[in-house]
Amino acid sequence: MTGTAKNWKLVVAYDGTDFHGWQMQPGLRTIQGELQEALGRVTGEAPLPQGSGRTDTGVHALAQVASFVLEAKIPAENLVLALNRTLPEAIRVVSAAQVPEGFHARHSTVAKTYEYRIFLERSRDGKNGTELSRLICPPFLARYVYPFPWPLDLDALKEAARHFLGTHNFLSFAATDPDLATRGTEAAVEDEDGVPQKNAVRTIFGSEWHRQETPDGPVLIYRVCGNGFLHHMVRNIVGTMLDAGRGYAPASTIPAMIAAQARSAAGPTAPARGLFLHSVEYGD
Repeated sequence: MTGTAKNWKLVVAYDGTDFHGWQMQPGLRTIQGELQEALGRVTGEAPLPQGSGRTDTGVHALAQVASFVLEAKIPAENLVLALNRTLPEAIRVVSAAQVPEGFHARHSTVAKTYEYRIFLERSRDGKNGTELSRLICPPFLARYVYPFPWPLDLDALKEAARHFLGTHNFLSFAATDPDLATRGTEAAVEDEDGVPQKNAVRTIFGSEWHRQETPDGPVLIYRVCGNGFLHHMVRNIVGTMLDAGRGYAPASTIPAMIAAQARSAAGPTAPARGLFLHSVEYGD
C-alpha cells in the first residue's frame, strides 16, 4: 500500500436471487463483480473487493463486509452515494469507512451470524393435531423465505437448535468435495469461501429459533452465530432441524448425526433463498 492509498471497509446489503453468488465468475453476474465495476466507474480504479465470506447463488445479505484499497481521495459519504447511483438496485452500500491497513474483511473476522427464514404454509393445534390454517406464500415474499408445506413444531425446532451449540466436528453438515477425496488430500471439505479444510471443527456461539407474525402469515426465523462455517453448513443444519420439526427425525438424534462425521447421517440441504448473511463481527 502506497502512502496515498487507503484501506476501505464497505457494509453491503443485497438480494442474491438474480446473482451467481458473491465470488466473481467469468461471464456471470456476481456481487463481487458488480462492486468492482461500480468502483471503476466511480473512482477510475478497479480493486477487487474482498468479502467476509462467499455467499452462494440465491443467498442474500443484510450486512456483508468488503474491503479494498483505493488511491482516490473521496469522502466516505460521497463514496456511498456514488456507488449506490451506479449499482443495480438489488445491491446497496449501507456504509463506507477508511480502516487500518491490517484490516481484511475475511481474515479479520471473529464471528458471523446467519439467518434462515421459513414461511409456514400449514399449522396445526399442538394438542389435538387439528389443522389451523393453510396459507399461500405471497410472490412478493417468496424470494426471501422457504415456503414450508408441512406443519412444524417450534418446540422441537428449539430443542434441535440447542444440540448445535458449542465446539463440534461439523463434517456431517458440510458439502463434501468428492474431487478432493479422490485426489487423496486430507481435506475433503471446504469452508464457505471454497478453501479446502483439514478439519471440520467449528464453534457455535448462538443457535435459536423464534416465530414472527407478519401480515402475510407466520415466519419462523433461525439465527446462528459461529466463529466460522463450512460450505452449505447452515443450510444442512436447517434442513436437518426441519426434519425434526415435522416429526420425521427426533431432535434427540442430532448428537449421533454430529458424532457420525458423515454427510449421509444428517438431513437434506435447505434451499438458498431463505438464507441471509445477517452480520459480521471483528475484533478491536
